[in-house]
Amino acid sequence: MKYLFKISAALLLGTLSFQKIDAQKIQKVNGKNSVNPYYSRTDTKILKVSNANWKKVLNENLYAVSRLNNTEMAFTGKYNNFDGLGTYYCAACGNALFKSDAKFASTCGWPSFFETIRPQSVIFKRDDSYNMKRTEVLCGRCDARLGHVFDDGPKPTRKRFCMNSISLEFEPLNKSQK
Repeated sequence: MKYLFKISAALLLGTLSFQKIDAQKIQKVNGKNSVNPYYSRTDTKILKVSNANWKKVLNENLYAVSRLNNTEMAFTGKYNNFDGLGTYYCAACGNALFKSDAKFASTCGWPSFFETIRPQSVIFKRDDSYNMKRTEVLCGRCDARLGHVFDDGPKPTRKRFCMNSISLEFEPLNKSQK
């Protein structure tokens, strides 16, 4: 019974600490994240931040995907079947990445886009992991891992930016932007 209590307490504390710094739910103040000092939706200056500092400001799951190259499970991300109108930003730093009109239903299990907002929004890196030849997509501002890009997307670009939902943050269009 004593061990059951310790395990339950550890799970509860782990959950509470995870929820405490959930990057998807932190209030924004003037386009800046109140916990993450590197977050800005207006600053496009390239960031050079150590993984140790990222670990202090990102939640555990976002850190694992964006800094440790983990991948969320297919069909589990909140933006996979999402069709809201607006803009997708890097969840780690706030860099503008994709417009919703570039999103398409690829049925691959992750949200997919055929083009970025601007060429500098992302950078590319060769990825030979798991004996595959792929192109990894990183945030152009903070180097957060976003996902991969493939050449099997729709016209006009024929690109499929296959992104991890947890690496994205969505801001809907307001009525004045429509």
